[in-house]
Amino acid sequence: MLLGQLLPADHIKVPLESRDKPSVLHELVDLLVRATGAEEADVLRAVNEREDCLSTGFGYGVAIPHGRTPTLSGLSLVAGRSGAPIDFGAVDGQPVRLFFLVAGPESAAADQVRALARIARLVRRDYLRERLLKAGSAEDFAQVVREAETT
Repeated sequence: MLLGQLLPADHIKVPLESRDKPSVLHELVDLLVRATGAEEADVLRAVNEREDCLSTGFGYGVAIPHGRTPTLSGLSLVAGRSGAPIDFGAVDGQPVRLFFLVAGPESAAADQVRALARIARLVRRDYLRERLLKAGSAEDFAQVVREAETT
């Protein structure tokens, strides 16, 4: 599974309009719903339930919110970059500007874990985060992800 296949440009929003954690989660879920036709309330509930357990603020200015819901038939991924840093309760205490939301049904749990691990490995690279932060469009953002997976 390649993230670039799960993350076409229409699954990316650059920049996100939100300025706080609840609204960024809602904006990302809305993007996922528009891309997949999933039921918004179910996806948002799943993501918020996971977030209530422990913040998905990964560190390095990155958050990877995720959830499992039967409203999706398979694994889905959306992403975005905020124009301003957002307090997300990240493990390192730093605000977040890069977001990757991963959601799918329970039957895709193994794929979800693999996707989370791939995202985590990619965003640990300083130069890659910088390129994602500088991406001027959704297509540029998607291209950075695709290129990163081939290096």
